[in-house]
Amino acid sequence: MAKLNAALNATHAFPPTETVATTLANNRVLARDVTSPVAMPEFRRSTVDGYAVKAGATPGVLRVIGEVKMGELTGLRIKLGDAALVHTGGNIPAGADAVVMVEQTRALDMSGLAKIQTQAQLSAGENIIREGEDVQAGEVVMRASARLREPEIGGLLALGMTEIEVVRQPRVALIASGDEVVPASVNTRPGQVRNINTPMLLALVARNGGVGLDYGILPDRRDAFEQAAMRAMREADAVVFMAGSSMSERDLTPDVVNSMGKPGILVHGIAFRPGKPTLFAVCDGKPVFGLPGNPISALVTASLFVAPTLWRMQGAPPPHPYILSAALSRDVKSPPDLEHWFPVKLGGELGSLKAEPVSTKSNLIFGLVRADGLACAPLGVDHLSAGTVLDVRLFP
Repeated sequence: MAKLNAALNATHAFPPTETVATTLANNRVLARDVTSPVAMPEFRRSTVDGYAVKAGATPGVLRVIGEVKMGELTGLRIKLGDAALVHTGGNIPAGADAVVMVEQTRALDMSGLAKIQTQAQLSAGENIIREGEDVQAGEVVMRASARLREPEIGGLLALGMTEIEVVRQPRVALIASGDEVVPASVNTRPGQVRNINTPMLLALVARNGGVGLDYGILPDRRDAFEQAAMRAMREADAVVFMAGSSMSERDLTPDVVNSMGKPGILVHGIAFRPGKPTLFAVCDGKPVFGLPGNPISALVTASLFVAPTLWRMQGAPPPHPYILSAALSRDVKSPPDLEHWFPVKLGGELGSLKAEPVSTKSNLIFGLVRADGLACAPLGVDHLSAGTVLDVRLFP
């Protein structure tokens, strides 16, 4: 993976950008630093329902001189001994430096000249948000390469930025192959299998900031692979072949990938399970993957290798995985010459979680359906004992 990362750093240093509506920018990558044009908040606000006062007049009896209407500035001015009714988020009148909560007051006169009494001792600034307390005018509030989540979208809209420049989503050609592979809608005959890899990877690509392009299912013919490869190099920013990446004579992917551009294949075969025959390449600046055809192998390798590559192409770090520590519920055997990732089901409570290994094979997708995440037996380890505490990488 180090070779692929080095090539991607060189070939995708300046990804293309586009402008989109901020409300549609969830999970997109920011293309430029964002500088706030205004202070936030733009005026002093109350954090509670209560009375704006001078802190030095508390505790004591205060004269209520009026109410601050929501959504309006006020001409009221607070002098020592005055109070003005304010609501949460409302403007603080001039002269006031604190707000006493309404629950800490008692009305003394409900008609004529209203007064309140409070036993609270306030400090200056109490229950008040200062102008610019969140953001100062001219402050850089978001950096280029930030992934826009719900908080960032809210922050941009709070600044009045209804459009934002983001990195264009990488287009990923997804190419399934195999004479035995048929669309999922087909009633299969013995020897046929439904194509579930493409739909799974379409979802994975979308979740990781890309746009998946479904190239259908290729027959096991070299001309079909070459035509799909040429089309993908024209239309896509990255290419993923599914199946056809193992070392057998029947497989066409390696030769075709090496004909797609320079430098070509960087890695073919990794010390990794499931997915030992995985292929990594860069062809004329575009990352190309050859993934195993077995569903678990395809999805696990795509999650661990394709997904972070998509974020790197956008100039952003991948999101941190959700990881929990759990103790194995039983022994696990592992091939010592491979880094072994296996599905587990979690049980118990936080702080004492148990990880139950899910018995499965790489072509049985319900092994992942029954699991909560993946655990890893490191390279060189052939046995993990029950009770061993491992990190479990949760499925998104």
